[in-house]
Amino acid sequence: MSKLTAPEFKTAFLHPRYWPTLLMIGTMKLISLLPYRIQFLMGKGIGRLAIKLLKKRRYTIERNLELCFPEMSEAEREALIKKNVDNAGLALFETGMAWFWPDWRFKRHVRFEGVEYLDALEKEGRGVLLVAAHSMNLEIGARAFGLRAPGVGVYRPNNNPCFDYFQFHGRVRSNRYMLDRKDVKGMFRALREGERVWYAPDHDYGRRRSTFAPLFAVDKACTTTGTSILVDATQCAIVPIAIVRDTDDGMYTLKIYQPLEGFPHKDPDAAAAFINKNAVEPVILEAPEQYMWLHRRFKTRPEGESSLY
Repeated sequence: MSKLTAPEFKTAFLHPRYWPTLLMIGTMKLISLLPYRIQFLMGKGIGRLAIKLLKKRRYTIERNLELCFPEMSEAEREALIKKNVDNAGLALFETGMAWFWPDWRFKRHVRFEGVEYLDALEKEGRGVLLVAAHSMNLEIGARAFGLRAPGVGVYRPNNNPCFDYFQFHGRVRSNRYMLDRKDVKGMFRALREGERVWYAPDHDYGRRRSTFAPLFAVDKACTTTGTSILVDATQCAIVPIAIVRDTDDGMYTLKIYQPLEGFPHKDPDAAAAFINKNAVEPVILEAPEQYMWLHRRFKTRPEGESSLY
């Protein structure tokens, strides 16, 4: 297992090519000092402005909702789109909160449900695969989790080394340590040692190590088989988790579900369908307006099938 080494700040980051990055990070930190209500209103405004400029993203949100919830009326879908756009803008500010707020301020905005399930598994010395979904406020969830039951973060280093420096240090404060998302052996070791490993299998990661499984009303959603690989190799517990913003005043609930039972071992196809049905879908439905619908979730299709977009 090779824990990722924390990147160091380099004088090269002062080069003009990184000035936009430094300006963005500096702005995020300054804005994070503002009262939550002001950040909330600014986030909504930025989200609504951005979606007018990024029309393809709005189409992606709308199309995903059409595919997943065909029974939803046009009026219901439009209302959900507007809320989702607001949340997309607020996500920028929530990232700043997660990375820069001191613990005392952060604790005032979070509550926990179901921590007793993790406490019981910890007493057993059993590793836990924490199954999350890409909600807009996922950074908030990771930080909140770190306050109560820190685990191991699975991480993809950013291509921009300057941004990666701030992203890594923002996230590692919520985790015991970080592993590269490609470090499967490291995940095996962590789970066998009784650690909690963050894992988000809800996106379309392409054909490699994937299968097609139902997700909501889409019967063939490209779904990673990584869950099956990790669980079969370590016999870890599977615990879905969700982070939900409860009010506009900034209260968040980290919901920890009961460990899943009935996981189909040694059957990657059935396992993918099981995780979608019993972890990904329930977590998304906790607050569908806060989910990352702007991701082209169904871009990978079976051979011979046309694009859904």
